[in-house]
Amino acid sequence: MAALTAGTKAPDFELRTIDGKPFALRDELARRPVVLTFFKGSCPVCQYAFPFLERLHKAYGGKNVALVGVSQDDAKATLAFMKDFGVTFPVLLDDPRLYAASNAYGLTNVPTVFWIGQDGEIEVSSVGWVKSDFEEIGRKMAEAGKTPPAALFKPGEEVRDFRPG
Repeated sequence: MAALTAGTKAPDFELRTIDGKPFALRDELARRPVVLTFFKGSCPVCQYAFPFLERLHKAYGGKNVALVGVSQDDAKATLAFMKDFGVTFPVLLDDPRLYAASNAYGLTNVPTVFWIGQDGEIEVSSVGWVKSDFEEIGRKMAEAGKTPPAALFKPGEEVRDFRPG
């Protein structure tokens, strides 16, 4: 379980994107809710979860909700992961020497996904792969965009309910 749970104020942080642009959580929250996804490329559960996150991004991301990855790897490993798993949403680099953002969120496992409302409150805190949490995030993204929910899972696709991070 994530150290920071629903109902907790999300710590602000500033990191750089994989292409060197500055990112401050407070600035993004001024525009829209944020889905933060902490990961490490070598993590098998991250590898399992990221194609579903990419589906959410393609369905809703960039419109009324920001979906942002936070990598615990260096730039080279992060780029390789993004290429291997087709990640097109923004990815930030959490310096592997300090893990400033990861530590601020009290992470013990990855992936850890947070839905952060515009008021800065964590509304969903999910560790590992929890299918129902991903479905809830999809519903919240649809509501934020005032659009009908998109199918997160394909017909006939076997998707586990849970995988620990």
